[in-house]
Amino acid sequence: MPAAEAVRRRLVMWDVDQTLLRTGEVVRLAYGVAFTAATGLPYLRTPASLAGRTDRYIAAEAFALNGIDDAGPYLERFFELFAAEVHRRRAMIVEKGLLLPGVADVVAGLAARPEVVQTLVTGNIRPLAETKIGAFGLDTAIDTEVGGYGTDDVVRPTLVTRSLERARAKYGDGFSHVFVVGDTVHDVEAALTNGVTAVGVATGPVDQETLRAAGAQHVFASLADVESVLSLLGG
Repeated sequence: MPAAEAVRRRLVMWDVDQTLLRTGEVVRLAYGVAFTAATGLPYLRTPASLAGRTDRYIAAEAFALNGIDDAGPYLERFFELFAAEVHRRRAMIVEKGLLLPGVADVVAGLAARPEVVQTLVTGNIRPLAETKIGAFGLDTAIDTEVGGYGTDDVVRPTLVTRSLERARAKYGDGFSHVFVVGDTVHDVEAALTNGVTAVGVATGPVDQETLRAAGAQHVFASLADVESVLSLLGG
């Protein structure tokens, strides 16, 4: 049994976009460039709804909208190019984007507690998520190795499942509290499907009432109330 199990009692799974940060138009720009490089076709149309969706789900819809019904043969190369294009624009993420209120203090506060592991459960592919949090200096506090990502499945509940498996394999099956923190009803659904605690943050497309109605056990307007958020997630 891993020694880490003796102290690791809380697992916090962060969604990225609109929960921790915003990237402005950087990602959309990189998406079109990568699509054209991978397919040779112009990127003309973007899916209407992206919030809470996985990159596999979004890619299938985006490719279909732009003339390719079966994205499968293109995905590996496309994701590689997409991640590289975003990473190349890393400085623009800070310039055009935003680290949301309270995030830096909450992440740092949890990182100082040895009983807490922080990771990501996000629709992003892993290298993309790592570039985003790295741009704002969050990467040293978050163990991305045990996260769940958009390449794991098209639906979010599976991402939480994979993260649980990875965290338990690395740290042992000693987590008494597991939290999924996100800004959409998809994050809430993913937590509840896996029997863990859903924490809604209304910094994305839906309000607090909608997150509560979806079943979130705890809801915050934002992470700006650092003391309350740390009290919940850190114990």
